[in-house]
Amino acid sequence: MGSQLREKQALDDRNQTMSVPRGAVHAKWIIGKVIGTKMQKTAKVRVTRLVLDPYLLKFFNKRKTYFAHDPLQQCVVGDIVLLKALPERRSKHVKHELAEIVFKVGNVIDPITGKPCAGTRFLENLSDSENLTEADTNYLSEKLQELKVCSSDK
Repeated sequence: MGSQLREKQALDDRNQTMSVPRGAVHAKWIIGKVIGTKMQKTAKVRVTRLVLDPYLLKFFNKRKTYFAHDPLQQCVVGDIVLLKALPERRSKHVKHELAEIVFKVGNVIDPITGKPCAGTRFLENLSDSENLTEADTNYLSEKLQELKVCSSDK
């Protein structure tokens, strides 16, 4: 009788640990990268999120692909986009719509100068005095001073 009670308690303990609730991700807003635009008015978007492995205690990338309604067909492969969940599905696979294009592919702006660049070269010549105002030169010299101070600290 006592062994049956212990077995039942052990079974209950196992069931409690096995039935740990897992949180489902039903995000209303998600951000991802466009990986396909071949379907009419639909963009294929890959969303990457970090998931903790409970055994290794290390984060790993988990990818999921969504189909989003793009009525103006303004997305290009490589764009980073913001998706909004639709209140009801548009079709079997389309559950989101394109809210905005966060970063256009190929449209890279240097964060320090605010000028467009391609790789390590600026598309505009920075030495042109007509393109740079005095405020721009002051801003650039301040940023250079900050960089020199930061590099000398190390």
